[in-house]
Amino acid sequence: MSSPAAALQGLRVLDLTRLLPGPVATLRLAEMGADVLKIEPPGAGDAARVMMQSAVDEVAARPGAFYRLVNRGKRETRLDLKTESGRAVLLALARDADVLVESFRPGVMDRLGVGYEVLRAVNPKLVYCAITGYGATGPFAGHPGHDINYVAYAGVLDQLATRDGAPVLPNFQIADLLGGALSAVTQMLAALWHVARGGEGRFVDVSMAHASYAHNVVAQVALANDDAAALQPGGGLLNGGVPCYNLYRTQDGRWLAVGALELKFWQTLCQAIGRDDWAERHWSLGQAIGGADAAALTRELAAIIASESLQTWIDRLESIACCVSPVLTPGEASRHPLFNAEVLQAIMDEMAAKKQAEEAGLGQPAGQPHGAPFGQAGYQGQAGQPGQSGQSAQPGQTGTAANPGAPDTPGAKKPFTYGPWG
Repeated sequence: MSSPAAALQGLRVLDLTRLLPGPVATLRLAEMGADVLKIEPPGAGDAARVMMQSAVDEVAARPGAFYRLVNRGKRETRLDLKTESGRAVLLALARDADVLVESFRPGVMDRLGVGYEVLRAVNPKLVYCAITGYGATGPFAGHPGHDINYVAYAGVLDQLATRDGAPVLPNFQIADLLGGALSAVTQMLAALWHVARGGEGRFVDVSMAHASYAHNVVAQVALANDDAAALQPGGGLLNGGVPCYNLYRTQDGRWLAVGALELKFWQTLCQAIGRDDWAERHWSLGQAIGGADAAALTRELAAIIASESLQTWIDRLESIACCVSPVLTPGEASRHPLFNAEVLQAIMDEMAAKKQAEEAGLGQPAGQPHGAPFGQAGYQGQAGQPGQSGQSAQPGQTGTAANPGAPDTPGAKKPFTYGPWG
């Protein structure tokens, strides 16, 4: 993934936000090169400093990991906006700033004497972004709330449910991050584009509840189609109503995410597990979403996946085009080469050293496919023969002629082994 580190170089941002949505929004601007000055009140400052703080950080008298994570790359200062001197400093800073972001309840900045109109008077080009729960105006403008409240009102929490309809509280703050941070960044960049073309600054009103509601697209499709069944767990295309897009438990109690939504991916998966007879049982070919055949086939596929461990399925399916992935823990994801540059570099270094050794004529271990990463031997098919033909794939086997893209094919890409990072 390329880095946009210098894209916003020279952009000056004043960050008066606290906790999660606003700090993440300004963090994203800082990651793109903006100069972000975080302004906190005197005393305890941002409550995020001690929220989810570890005992080690508490003893060391330093902000917790939460605060450090969402405020990295920013400068910091303290201002008491309840004093005349504090307000004067903010006005001076705003005069030369491009963006100001705040997350107080509507009316707080006005009561302090540093609301949008006051700041606009000293800097007409200023983009002023207010991130609130329910918007700057309207019947709920003054209501307090948090992520759980916003997604509850927006109809999003209802769609995050178990089979019995019980809402699931995710450890991922959808309204804060999608409705708040991401929406704020999008709208601020749009306003800055307007300014860059000679326009005036503007007031950017970000309502986390409204943005979450606007992004609840699939549920709104069901409403437009008058399809009440699709709003129920297991009744829609993307919430468990088809076997090709579902979650399955493995033998060792882990989970596999199957996203073979398109027919070609489903047919590849069917071939890989030796069930070519399932290839036409797909929603795009008339299988009723949430219907009897879909439910029956989901149970059959679940039984097959439950017969093997997660690692077995990674080895068999990750390297072929069937949109199947392991459900990783946060710890595993943090050590995965997709997200961990050090792990990726170690893998690349090992592959480069292996290639250099081959070019130097040192050869390669017998039975290992050319170019297989990690120094791992090639996968073995039935009877210990790699890529042996004339065999049908069965659960637990890693590849056969029925699955020409399987890892035991000479030259095939070996999937990552998650064990060392788990």
